[in-house]
Amino acid sequence: MAEAARRIDMLDTAPRFTAAQADALNVRFAGVATHEMLAALLREGLAGRIAAVSSFGAESAVLLHLIASVDRNVPVLFLDTGKHFAETLAYRDELVARIGLTNLINLTPDAEVLAKRDETGLRWSYDPDGCCEIRKVLPLAQALSGFDASFTGRKGFQSKTRAGLARFEIDTTDAAGRLKVNPLADWSADQIEAYFKATGLPAHPLVEQGYPSIGCSPCTTKVAPGEDPRSGRWKGWDKTECGIHVEGAASELPPGYDPAF
Repeated sequence: MAEAARRIDMLDTAPRFTAAQADALNVRFAGVATHEMLAALLREGLAGRIAAVSSFGAESAVLLHLIASVDRNVPVLFLDTGKHFAETLAYRDELVARIGLTNLINLTPDAEVLAKRDETGLRWSYDPDGCCEIRKVLPLAQALSGFDASFTGRKGFQSKTRAGLARFEIDTTDAAGRLKVNPLADWSADQIEAYFKATGLPAHPLVEQGYPSIGCSPCTTKVAPGEDPRSGRWKGWDKTECGIHVEGAASELPPGYDPAF
């Protein structure tokens, strides 16, 4: 493919992307090693202003380490929901120090919204979607409004709903066309394990206790052998995602929207 056809055109001030541009990036980086792809994206500015969204969960260290090997100052957004395991918060701090991340941004729910919509702190028990919206979707939407793209740690092997995941896609939660980059989309569980061993990165302390996917403590349970890694999330509910990756989630909030409703 000619270089001109591969180049992604972006506005100088506020780049936003189309499905065709995401497809072009998938073609350009097909078969390219993950680290090489990340280096090109960050050093050539192909994705504009970009941040990494990390849960500091079971496999988060791999992507964070890869990104930091290119640029340790990439903003890393962490949704501090107020419902995390204590082990996750300690692991976050350990990885930041170990990897040398210099731009961690902790996002917290709006106190007024919490007071109006989750006064008891128990909304997760009867309305997990509403709880995720308050504690994850809305804070992340506000934070990402200043970026053109985001890195995620999603991988195709994690669940049936993520099978066939592309490296580049348009963020369906963002009406303005933010780019979503999934550098580990085609990695296998064996590759993740091998990367941990090769780098000596510490594992999340809950992994060895049977938690291959780790979110907020009230909505995360252990996974039985043979189950999807994410089957322990929202067990008993017809829910597979927290909302930050789901089409229709509030990213570009409509005029007059009242988050305290």
